[in-house]
Amino acid sequence: MKEYSISQIQELMHKHKISGKQLVQQFLDRINTIDKSGPNLNSVIELNPDALIIAENLDKEREKNQIRSPLHGIPILIKDNINTADKMMTTAGSMALQGHIATEDAFIVKKLRTAGAVILGKTNLSEWANFRSIRSTSGWCSRGGQTKNPYCLNRSPCGSSSGSAVAVAANLCTAAIGTETDGSIICPSQVNSIVGIKPTVGLISRTGIIPISHNQDTAGPMARTVTDAAILLTILIGEDHQDSKTIKLTNKLPKDYMEFLDIDGLKGTRIGVARNYFGKNNLVDQIMEKSIEVMQSQGAIIIDPTDITTLNGIEEPEIQVLHFDFKHDINEYLGKIKSKGYPKNLKELIQFNNEHKNEVMPYFGQELLLEAEQKGSLDCEEYKTALELCHRYSRKEGIDAVLNEYQLDAIIAPSGGPSWLIDYINGDHFTGGSSSIAAVAGYPNITVPAGYVFGLPIGISFFGGQFQEPKLLKIAYAFEQVTNIRKPPKFLNAIEFN
Repeated sequence: MKEYSISQIQELMHKHKISGKQLVQQFLDRINTIDKSGPNLNSVIELNPDALIIAENLDKEREKNQIRSPLHGIPILIKDNINTADKMMTTAGSMALQGHIATEDAFIVKKLRTAGAVILGKTNLSEWANFRSIRSTSGWCSRGGQTKNPYCLNRSPCGSSSGSAVAVAANLCTAAIGTETDGSIICPSQVNSIVGIKPTVGLISRTGIIPISHNQDTAGPMARTVTDAAILLTILIGEDHQDSKTIKLTNKLPKDYMEFLDIDGLKGTRIGVARNYFGKNNLVDQIMEKSIEVMQSQGAIIIDPTDITTLNGIEEPEIQVLHFDFKHDINEYLGKIKSKGYPKNLKELIQFNNEHKNEVMPYFGQELLLEAEQKGSLDCEEYKTALELCHRYSRKEGIDAVLNEYQLDAIIAPSGGPSWLIDYINGDHFTGGSSSIAAVAGYPNITVPAGYVFGLPIGISFFGGQFQEPKLLKIAYAFEQVTNIRKPPKFLNAIEFN
C-alpha cells in the first residue's frame, strides 16, 4: 500500500479516485495483514468497529461539498490512554482497566471528530505510559503485549507511544496521536523514523487523557512528514476550561501552523548545538555533523557549542515531581470512573497488580507506583522544592538562558541513539536521548528523521522556548525538505551488517 500524505489523500478524494470508506477498508486490511499477522507488529490494540460507518457518513458530507477540515475522512489512530466514548476501551494498556469504556470523549477526541477525522482505533503502548517500573520494556503492556519495531522486529519501538509511532511508520494509518511526559513522543518517533511534535504544555488539552503529571503531560501529533504533523497540530490546539494549563488567549494562537512551513526556513536562523548530548555513539555524532553542514549550507547560523549546563541537576527533582503528580493525578482520574470493578485509586491499582502478578508483572514490577503511593499531598515542601528546581534548571537557567545568551531560534541535539534489542530480563537499554530538558520545562520539541545506523533510524531534535512551535516548525520543515532522509521500514528480523 503506497504511503500518501493528508493532502494527497484529499486530492484523491476530491477527484473521486478513492472514498473515505475505501481508504479505511484498505487500512483495516493492511492492519490485519501486517499488524496482526505477517511481521505481527502488534501496534494496534483495538479497532473501532464503527470506523467504516463513520467514513461512509463523512463521504456523504463530501458529496454535498461539506468538507469540515483537511482531516475530513482521514484515518487517525490514537493512543490507548486517551478517552473515547464509543465502543472502544481506554485502559492505558493495563489489565486493571480491561473493559473500561469512557463516558465522555477526551477534549482532543472531540476536536478530531469535529474536524471529520476517522478514529480508526487505539494503539498499543508501554503500560501506564511507561510509569510503572524502573526496569520496564518499552512497548509492552499486560493488555496488549509487545509492540515491535518495523525497521527491525527484535529491536525496541521505544515508548510509551510505541504503537502510535509504529503504526505511522508501517503505514497502518495516515497519522496518529501520542502522549508524552518525558520522551514518549520523541523517542518512539525517532526510532521509527517519523516526525513527532511534543508541544508546549498548555497548547493541547489533557482532559480525558489518563495522566502521569499535570506539569509535563501533553498529547502531540505523530506523522511521516512535518506537513502532516502541522495539520494535525492545528486541529488539536485550543482552550479547555477543564484544563487550567491551556492558553487563555486562544485568539493569539496561530490559526494554521501550515503557514510557518517555509522551504527557506533555515536561512538566517540562529541554531545552537547542545554538545552535552553528543559523544554517546560515534555514528550518531556523524549523522548530526552532516545535519549541521546541511543547515549551514541552507543559510543557518550555527552557534557551537551552546551547552545546557543544568542537565545533571534535573533528574532527581523531576522523578520526585512525577511521583507526587502521578499519585494525585491518577487518583483523580480513577476516582471519576463510575463503573464498578475498577481500581478507584493508586492503592487499589497496586493491589490489583499484586493479585494478578502472573499476568500483569511477568517481566517487571511496579516500583514507580509503590514509590508514588508513599508521597504526600501537593502542598508539602518536598514537592514544592522539587518543582521549583525543575523549573529553574530547565527554564530560567536551562533553555531560556541558552536561548537568550546566544540569541537563538532553536537548539538542536540527537533525539536519541539506535534502537536496542528487546530484553525482558534487563529491561530497556536507552542509547542516549535529549528529551528531558524540554519535557521538564514544558517547552516544545520536534524530532525529524536525520539518518540511519545500520538501518536503524536516528532523529534530530529541535527544541526552543515556550509556545515557539512556529519557529521550530519552520526550521524542521526546511531541514526535512532539503534532506528527504526518511525511508519506509523493511520489517527485518535482525540487523543486516553486510
